Amino acid sequence: MRRNLAIWTGVILAVAVPIIAAAASPLLAWREPVYIAAGFAGVVSMCLLLMQPLLAGRLLPNLSPVTSRNWHRWCGLALVATILIHVGGLWITSPPDVLDALLFVSPTPFSAWGVIAMWAAFAVALLGLLRQRLGLRFRVWRLGHTGLATVTIIGSVVHALLIEGTMEIMTKWALCALVLLASARALAKLRVWDVRRRA
Repeated sequence: MRRNLAIWTGVILAVAVPIIAAAASPLLAWREPVYIAAGFAGVVSMCLLLMQPLLAGRLLPNLSPVTSRNWHRWCGLALVATILIHVGGLWITSPPDVLDALLFVSPTPFSAWGVIAMWAAFAVALLGLLRQRLGLRFRVWRLGHTGLATVTIIGSVVHALLIEGTMEIMTKWALCALVLLASARALAKLRVWDVRRRA
C-alpha cells in the first residue's frame, strides 16, 4: 500500500512541479495570452508523454489492464490536442517562424525536432484509430505504433531540451529524464520487438 502511494505521489509531483515552475517563469512577463497558452500546451504535452508509457506498460498500480489501455487512448487524444494548441498558438503569434519550422528551413535546431515529433505523434494517433481497418497482426501493429511513439518521445525530449522557453531548466531536465526512463521500462516489459508470437 505504501509503495503504491509512493508511486502515485511521485507521478503527480513529476507532472505538477514542471507546470508550477513554468507558471513562475519570468519569460512569461509581457507575453500575449495566446503565446502563454501555446507554451503551457507544450509543457502539458511533455507531461502526457510521461503518462503514455506508464499506462501502455501497465506500470501504474491499482489500474486494471483495461483501465490502463483506456486511459492510454484518452491521453493520446489529449496529446494530439495539446500539440495542436501549441503549434496553433505559435502560428497566431508568429506565422513565419512556424512556416519555416514546418518546411525545415528554420535556423533553430529545436524547430526541426519539434516538427518531427509532431508528425510522428499524429501518425501514432492515426495508426491507433485505424488499427481494426488495417488488419495487421497485433504484434506487428504494436511494433509500428511503438516505433512511431519512440520517434515522438525522442523528438519531443530533444526539442524541449534545446529550447529556452516556458519550462524551468531543472524541472525540464528531470521530466525529460523520467519520460525516457518510463519509455525504456515499458519497452523492456512489453517486448514489442518480438513479432513471432501471437498476442
